[in-house]
Amino acid sequence: QVVLVESGGGSVQAGGSLRLSCAGSGFTFSVTCMGWFRQAPGKEREGVAYIAKVGSESYADSVKGRFTISKDNAKNTLYLQMNSLKPEDTAMYYCAAARYGDYCSSRIYNAWGQGTQVTVSS
Repeated sequence: QVVLVESGGGSVQAGGSLRLSCAGSGFTFSVTCMGWFRQAPGKEREGVAYIAKVGSESYADSVKGRFTISKDNAKNTLYLQMNSLKPEDTAMYYCAAARYGDYCSSRIYNAWGQGTQVTVSS
């Protein structure tokens, strides 16, 4: 059974930083695409960052240069370092896993965590 558990969300002022973590079990991190997604109230869910099995990263334009995705395969843990946070980054953040390990921004993600809330005040 695949389980993903996010942590690290919270409330910060604009310009601040947060680091999200996602602990996974029931599958092998090293062979799958992993992604961070977010959904703000009244908005559609959007992909924020992805990391492939080989470690290559991709980002939404809105977070490039501010967010960094990384993973520790030995710990089956995914991270999202978020710097220079803006009020528009406020959302519920989810980690997810896909069945395949490449072309991550195009994959279907079929395993999801419960989410962690990030709130950025101006």
